[in-house]
Amino acid sequence: MKATGIVRRIDDLGRVVIPKEIRRTMRIREGDPLEIYTEKDGEVIFKKYSPMGEMSAFAEQICESMHKTAEYAAAVCDRDSVIAAAGQGRKDILDRHISPALEEIMEGRKAYRADPGGRKVPVTDAENSPTAAVAVPILSEGDVLGCVVFLERGDGVRAGDVELKLATTVSGFLGKQMES
Repeated sequence: MKATGIVRRIDDLGRVVIPKEIRRTMRIREGDPLEIYTEKDGEVIFKKYSPMGEMSAFAEQICESMHKTAEYAAAVCDRDSVIAAAGQGRKDILDRHISPALEEIMEGRKAYRADPGGRKVPVTDAENSPTAAVAVPILSEGDVLGCVVFLERGDGVRAGDVELKLATTVSGFLGKQMES
């Protein structure tokens, strides 16, 4: 654990303000759920909670199936990082923070399909990140929980309607799973 040197008081309602620079660094947005842990020595630890993170083993299996079916590398992201991936480039994106462009697609709540000569959407914030051929936000009860992504193949083949519909179906399925 890393000390920040920042001290905050608890108000009369039991609230503590997390400083803006920490929220920005940790990518904590208004409305994000935080899980609270306690230690016997008096430590209280806040950890970002990702409902999609609990489904990472399941998401890994879905990515494998999507990859075999569509012959595109596939990934499932939560709101912050890639939680599951299969196919070429898997190791380059797994557990990395998603790019601001992919965040923008999720916040827009609309499916994205790359156009030849159009803007490229990197999947992660890493340099030389693979780009998305298709990206479909995962919605559950009106909230954006993550995204289903097919990665561009690099052979110039554009993702078609089948890939878009498959990603949309998987996105809808994962969203329904999060409701129950």
